[in-house]
Amino acid sequence: MLRIMEQADADILCFGHTHKPYHRILNSGIDGQNHFRHAINIGSVGKPKDSDVRGGYVMLTINEQSSVLDKDSISVEFIRFDYDIERAAKAVEESPLPNEYADNLRRGY
Repeated sequence: MLRIMEQADADILCFGHTHKPYHRILNSGIDGQNHFRHAINIGSVGKPKDSDVRGGYVMLTINEQSSVLDKDSISVEFIRFDYDIERAAKAVEESPLPNEYADNLRRGY
């Protein structure tokens, strides 16, 4: 992940491939000089894999004096919300999608 971020010259990377929300701070500095990069997995609403059936999103806050030298100049808040999971699951079951996807919504994994 660090290699991808370095090649893209990205200090913040938001993604959701694994469907599991997390925030990792990576230090790519050399010779004692810090260079903090933030990898943020925003999770998933439609196919959760973290045992939390609620929907979710991320609130990313970047301080005005944000710096790659200060790992705390960026904050990430994971926010969860309730929604009608059973209605969504029934819509999946009535679609061509596998019924397993509806079960995933109900279980959260």
